[in-house]
Amino acid sequence: MTMVTHPPSPARRVSVPNVLTYGRMAAIPVVIGCMYWSDFLGGGLWLRWVALALFIAAGVTDFFDGYFARVWGQQTTFGRMLDPIADKLLVASCLLMLAGDGTIKGLSLWAAVVILCREILVSGLREYLAGLRVSVPVTRLARWKTTVQLVAIGFLIAGKAGDHILPITTVTGLSLLWISALVTLYTGWDYLRAGVQHLIEE
Repeated sequence: MTMVTHPPSPARRVSVPNVLTYGRMAAIPVVIGCMYWSDFLGGGLWLRWVALALFIAAGVTDFFDGYFARVWGQQTTFGRMLDPIADKLLVASCLLMLAGDGTIKGLSLWAAVVILCREILVSGLREYLAGLRVSVPVTRLARWKTTVQLVAIGFLIAGKAGDHILPITTVTGLSLLWISALVTLYTGWDYLRAGVQHLIEE
């Protein structure tokens, strides 16, 4: 992993990429609300499909905000800060809700713990390096990790509703969650090694 030092770009808080990120953040309480309504207020399994549809829409914005930012030259310091925050809020809130409703349970809770701990570690490391004006680029493997995470959570959000159509829906989601956790450990170590290397050089 290489590190690039660069001056911060001007913050443009109102742009198409940032609006997409805002939309992703706004979808989080609605997704969680649908899951809570379905599992704890007896709202019915159809709400899991609503939650899944909103989650997929939020996940799609994760691709397009970065794509539009690159294509239209709208990459900013603010956007680079906000985008991973939105991703982490989406993943963390869904994992906590899935653990709360029992979709993720037993040993699979360790996979969720690994993912959450890695996100906290990387966030702290990025904040430290940002103070030194050092950027740690997102690797291709880290992008794949995020993709597998989102797919796994999508299967788990469908959960019992999905099992009525495809009986292995929840099992598939849990399997992908473990794969994501293993990749998360590797990419987390990669970030930590890069940060420690820079710290030693300083």
